[in-house]
Amino acid sequence: MSETKQESELTVKRRRRVGTKKPTSPIVIFIIVALVAAGGYVAGTFNQQILSALGPIFGYHVHSGSIDLSSVQDTYRELAANFDGTLDTKALIEGANRGLVAAAGDRFTMYMSPSEATAFDDSLSGNIGGGIGAEIGLRNDRVTIVRILPGNPAEKVGLMAGDVIVKINDESTSGWTVEKAVGLIRGDKGTTVKLTVERAGETKNFTVTRDTIVNPSVTSKAEGQVGIITISRFDNETGVLARSAAQSLLDKGVKGIVLDLRGNGGGYLVAARDVAGLWLDNQVVVTEQTDGKVVDTVKSGSNAILAGLPTVVVVNGSTASASEILAGALKDHKAAKLVGEKTYGKGSVQKPIDLPGGALLKVTVARWYTPDGVSVTKNGIMPDFAVNLTQADVNAGKDPQLDKAISILGL
Repeated sequence: MSETKQESELTVKRRRRVGTKKPTSPIVIFIIVALVAAGGYVAGTFNQQILSALGPIFGYHVHSGSIDLSSVQDTYRELAANFDGTLDTKALIEGANRGLVAAAGDRFTMYMSPSEATAFDDSLSGNIGGGIGAEIGLRNDRVTIVRILPGNPAEKVGLMAGDVIVKINDESTSGWTVEKAVGLIRGDKGTTVKLTVERAGETKNFTVTRDTIVNPSVTSKAEGQVGIITISRFDNETGVLARSAAQSLLDKGVKGIVLDLRGNGGGYLVAARDVAGLWLDNQVVVTEQTDGKVVDTVKSGSNAILAGLPTVVVVNGSTASASEILAGALKDHKAAKLVGEKTYGKGSVQKPIDLPGGALLKVTVARWYTPDGVSVTKNGIMPDFAVNLTQADVNAGKDPQLDKAISILGL
């Protein structure tokens, strides 16, 4: 029998079997439907418990518990029934989320509205659009200018680092987050914003016309045999920009480096690691601990083009987070001396989590430690050479901290 005929007869037999197959019993169909429905109910009802159990296998965490929010509903019903005015339910929900997160008691764990989340992302990318050219931070829980960007509107009208912004467009900033303040300061090019600041016990008013802000995270220059690298934040481009700046300075024949981290509030850990890799060759930059256990050890790369080059890092009270990680790593490995003031003391790691509607939860997930196992939380990092920068120095155009750093290099 030919292969073609064999295949034909087998096909007929298969068709006969299919054609004579008995229909599925209604009882079997019912059981299948019931099982599928039950499975769907269980998955829907206990989805958090299921994800909580399976999550760690795939490297993420899900909490299976819940809290009783019925009192919030009670509060809302009484508010809606008695309030003399119009309630913005979207604002109420946002406020409830914000209050829930704030009640965790960690000032670095925060809820951001969609607009605040966008501003936060823009601040780390350098895409800040229209603004005034000033970096803002919280100092002693007050909205404060921590750095003025040269050649931008803030500098032109006379604003200075250290100015405490007490009002924006005549609205008090008491209790505000940095994100809220930045959101109101930024705006379209050509529009204005009014800032009321406190400076040395005096209150001053400034009206600033917003402009397009050019703000790379890394700038550099050579002064004789000294190369000065200034890093204002750690964003996606910082590692590449810093390496390029370092190579350019080496090409100019510098014999020493001053790394200026003053006013740098931090950013991405990976960027700090990449910058540390300019000096450290496959060495520990930082370790992270959760519940007292080491969960991650971050090491530098293996192309340390500045290794062995005399280096001084300039820090101040606004040097925070990723900046402290970098400063601490260079200090512990004896790759650099530190000059200036005690750093801010932010020794925790935050994880950004996207929430529905474009909101963002930034939550503390770990504590970090320098290579020598030192936690900087609240304590900060003490410089090897303590040098203050007063408002009088700033007014006079003097910079004793930078001067000291250069003198230490002796070049």
